[in-house]
Amino acid sequence: MIITAETYHVPVLLKESVDGLDIRPDGIYVDVTFGGGGHSREILSRLGRNGHLYSFDQDADTERNIVNDDRFTFVRSNFRYIHNWMQYYGVERIDGLLADLGVSSHHFDDETRGFSFRFNAPLDMRMNKRAGLTAADILNNYTEEQLADVLYLYGELKNARRLAKAIVNGRQQKAIMTTADLGEVIEPFMRSEREKKDLARVYQALRIEVNHEMDALRDMLCKATQLLRQGGRLSVITYHSLEDRIVKNVMKTGNVEGKLEQDFYGRISSPFRFASKVAVPSDEEQQHNPRSRSAKLRIAEKA
Repeated sequence: MIITAETYHVPVLLKESVDGLDIRPDGIYVDVTFGGGGHSREILSRLGRNGHLYSFDQDADTERNIVNDDRFTFVRSNFRYIHNWMQYYGVERIDGLLADLGVSSHHFDDETRGFSFRFNAPLDMRMNKRAGLTAADILNNYTEEQLADVLYLYGELKNARRLAKAIVNGRQQKAIMTTADLGEVIEPFMRSEREKKDLARVYQALRIEVNHEMDALRDMLCKATQLLRQGGRLSVITYHSLEDRIVKNVMKTGNVEGKLEQDFYGRISSPFRFASKVAVPSDEEQQHNPRSRSAKLRIAEKA
């Protein structure tokens, strides 16, 4: 199959998320999740000659979607290093940042990467294929307690301890190297009425651990808070409660923990104010793009 930008990833809440940036034609913007380039192209369509867009992605596969435009700079890096790269390019302040978190359509549909239990594939799950532990490394080397923590914290699985024990017992018989190997070990412990949902949570937990997604998100949001000019916008699409909680906390309180800080008069102090209500995809978008069904868009403005 020939992969184009359109088939690589279908952008979610495209108009709503870019509208939320309230783009200035001469502004400097950052798309920290380039993927198929859908959001980036929409941002570029609204920029004037003096505007500029920096787009981040650590996956080499995304480079086939790079935009040929003098107002565009592609950064092949994890978005957690946004501050370093903006310094490198001499950018002190940005006018807006867009993030479409989670996994692209391409990753779920790529039969070789191990992101989906729909295919029998090596358990890799690395967004950046050049470095780091794979999902197979984690499954075969983490202790039972470590595995239980990953499954409970990142998959929110109530039977995390039973699953971790099953994985440890299973790998003693045979190394868990493929999605089929993992399914053979854990499927007996899945409830039939919610087997697919629980399997998805297992894969979510492993993917988050492999790519250090929560740490990267915290780092990026903290740096974005520092980089945004007054009146600059943060437009973030989340897909599960873990990342949504972090985004909401930062937008509400200015910190990932959600700790409210008050001034002498008891007024809540935060670097942001919400610019709109939480948006979700329309019924039509959810029908045409199943990945969008769990999406939430939050938009905040730097105070």
